Amino acid sequence: MPTLKLVIEYAGTRFSGWQEQKAALTVAGELRRALAESGCSVNEIGGAGRTDAGVHAVAQTAHVRLAGTHDPAALLTAVNERLPADINVLALHVVDDRFHARHHAVARSYVYQIARRRTAFAKRYVWWVADELDLQAMRAACVLCVGEHDFARFCERPKEHKSTQVRVDRAEIACSGSLVLLRFEASHFLWRMVRRLTGALVQVGRGGLSVEEFQALLAQEQTTDRRELASAWTAPASGLFLESVRYDGDEPLPPLRPMFSIDAGAHGDDRELPSR
Repeated sequence: MPTLKLVIEYAGTRFSGWQEQKAALTVAGELRRALAESGCSVNEIGGAGRTDAGVHAVAQTAHVRLAGTHDPAALLTAVNERLPADINVLALHVVDDRFHARHHAVARSYVYQIARRRTAFAKRYVWWVADELDLQAMRAACVLCVGEHDFARFCERPKEHKSTQVRVDRAEIACSGSLVLLRFEASHFLWRMVRRLTGALVQVGRGGLSVEEFQALLAQEQTTDRRELASAWTAPASGLFLESVRYDGDEPLPPLRPMFSIDAGAHGDDRELPSR
């Protein structure tokens, strides 16, 4: 039963997330269909991250266990020919049968794109925030996320998680043209954690939440009167991208850059804020 490792990009707008579901269009479901139509008998499909409905990926990693052998290069071509235009397999190769896309991953990174201008073309890939944002205040709050914290207030249904403790290795903000980019890298992420952190950071940028109040939320302090509002600040799925899944021996993350630019042909402010 050979095991394949796949790296996949997809625009998540049409899909009810990565994970296969009955009576719902999902990325993994479309991948299973394309593999079956390419002559494969699929025993198992697993992804490194269960992206939510509407969330995109530029490098999702998955493993597939098949019955029978197939030429990887020919299978890559056959599968891509059968996938819809908003899913594309970037790489496909045979790996050790013990490989598991989720269990063997050592880090995942997500990038959230905030648009500082209204856009006619990229609404599916950004969150347009019309308000002026205090980026220095956002950065001051963002760096507080680094380290191990209890993110119970920044996730959906925390009681359904075995633990809400997460080690965040990187949290940074940069500007690229009309975009404000937020990147989080961690061992793993809780359901809607990045979207709720982003929403709270935008509140800091708007002036509706101080850096100290954000820190109190992060510290699970009971004294803040903002403790119940993180769910209401959840950023929309449209601006979120699974950027990378890293395994032992992989290269570190490159400098933060847009996942989908809205400034083609334009000249914006490309100054990058320091990440630390």
